[in-house]
Amino acid sequence: MAGAKRRKKSAMWRKIHALRCEDIKLWCVRRLPILKWAPSYNLKENLIPDTVSGMMLAIQQVPQGLAFAVLSSVHPVFGLYGSLFPVIIYAVFGMGRHVATGTFALTSLISANAVERLVSSASNNFTTSNNSGVLGLSEFEMQRIGVAAAVSFLGGIIQVAMFVLHLGSATFLLTEPVISAMTTGAATHVVTSQVKYLLGMKMPYISGPLGFFYIYAYIFENIKSVQLEALLLSLVSLVVLVLVKELNEKFKRKIKVVLPIDFILIIATSIGCYCADLEYTYGLEVVGHIPEGIPAPKAPFLNILSEVVTEAFGVALVGYVASLALAQGSAKQFKYSVDDNQELLAHGLSNVIPSFFFCIPSAAAMGRTALLYSTGAKTQCVLASIIVVGLKGMLMQFRDLKKYWNVDKIDWSIWVSTYVFTVCFAANVGLLYGVVCTIVIVIFRFQRAKTLSLKNMKVECKFKTEADCESLQQVKIVSVNNPLVFLNAKKFHHDLIRIIQKDGASTQPHDDLNKCEQNTLLNPVSNGNCLGELSLQPCPNERCALILDCSGLTFFDYTGVSVLLQIYMDFKNRSIDVLLAHCKGKYQATDKFLIVI
Repeated sequence: MAGAKRRKKSAMWRKIHALRCEDIKLWCVRRLPILKWAPSYNLKENLIPDTVSGMMLAIQQVPQGLAFAVLSSVHPVFGLYGSLFPVIIYAVFGMGRHVATGTFALTSLISANAVERLVSSASNNFTTSNNSGVLGLSEFEMQRIGVAAAVSFLGGIIQVAMFVLHLGSATFLLTEPVISAMTTGAATHVVTSQVKYLLGMKMPYISGPLGFFYIYAYIFENIKSVQLEALLLSLVSLVVLVLVKELNEKFKRKIKVVLPIDFILIIATSIGCYCADLEYTYGLEVVGHIPEGIPAPKAPFLNILSEVVTEAFGVALVGYVASLALAQGSAKQFKYSVDDNQELLAHGLSNVIPSFFFCIPSAAAMGRTALLYSTGAKTQCVLASIIVVGLKGMLMQFRDLKKYWNVDKIDWSIWVSTYVFTVCFAANVGLLYGVVCTIVIVIFRFQRAKTLSLKNMKVECKFKTEADCESLQQVKIVSVNNPLVFLNAKKFHHDLIRIIQKDGASTQPHDDLNKCEQNTLLNPVSNGNCLGELSLQPCPNERCALILDCSGLTFFDYTGVSVLLQIYMDFKNRSIDVLLAHCKGKYQATDKFLIVI
């Protein structure tokens, strides 16, 4: 009897141990995505194309660090470190398969505020040992990178803390118009910061509220100090960069390797700078010598963390939002999923760990331009031209205004006002304003919305069969009885997919079509789902249809429209027709759906 109890107890402990090991394994795979994709990596099929892509990305990443380091007000060599270490960390913890992490214009500009503000006043706080020469650089340069590394460290800590608090689930508050406006406004700030290099002007560092306007006021007041040689070189560089990049984009399907015009341009200007001695002949400002090697790790200046809190929050929020938008966009395009909360951990560690290797704040960039890693002289007006052209994608988001105007004029107004706040103040201020403004407007619109019930109305579905006389035998009817906005659009999409994929769905009699299953999307407003005859499954000889009754769809924003389009594409791949019934007024204008009136 005692032996049986011992065997039972031993079996129970083995079971608990097995469960714990399995839980640990699942946790590791979830938090270390590399453990999921690395074992199944196909060397034969993917090694060569990935190697070619990696080489091209290295050409893009390494020299671009030079430009973004200058933007961050630190020595260019530290931008090279920022192009290496964050990439390695994100490869282990990140889920975005097509995300190029590294130095980023927006985070570099934010950290520059702290560097320019603290480097002189903070000199009394640094001991001689903390400022010993590294890589042959001056004490002044080491002080500046110490501040930038502190911003990166604290920004990463904030992102990791957000991960622990599961704040990644709150990203639904970041609507596409708000992100687009914020990044466009921040790109405008970056371009403005490079104007002095494009014109060859020497001017003090200007930041803070309305700093955008003060910069241009200073430029117009000192317009006579413009160096014509720098202006001419900048114009030529801009024209060449834009022209060649447009040609690369046009013929990218026909050529496997695009022309690295940034690489070629920097070689040409470096040779020209050396041969013509432009620095002394014309007084053009150059970057100069780039030290070799990687220094030993060293802690950032932790004693100034309290003084860089504002910039750290800006780096954490702006960097994460911009990176997540790129990750979600690539995931949507290439049909895989991204965990919003895991991305917080990945980018947080990509800022914390590299900060010990003299790295500036990092994030994912919209486009990586091909630049040159050289130890020779490089003109800063060319680097400024590369930064400006590299932000073309963000600046072209002005074109989004047309689609926002056509879909929802309130989203259009949110975009414009968020952009204005970002330009007048800062990227993090504009982001906060956009989120608060969006929530307030949606709450106001929800109060005015009317919710209808399917059981009090008659739904008539008329379907004209195709020439092959396919029969319409599988139908689901879902009543959308509340506004479809950013607060509930994502959940509506997931719930709709779950309803369609529900296993073992029982057939409902036709008389029960008026009985709706309540599916809460946003308290206190609910969405009634009325299921049709069968669970929709793709079938070769029968037409399947999903009917969305839009009688209660009183309004929607751009996010709601995007989700409807995504639903249409998802169900089209499943050979299921999506029909909209009882659309009202302007909501019938879409050409993406079959509409039942």
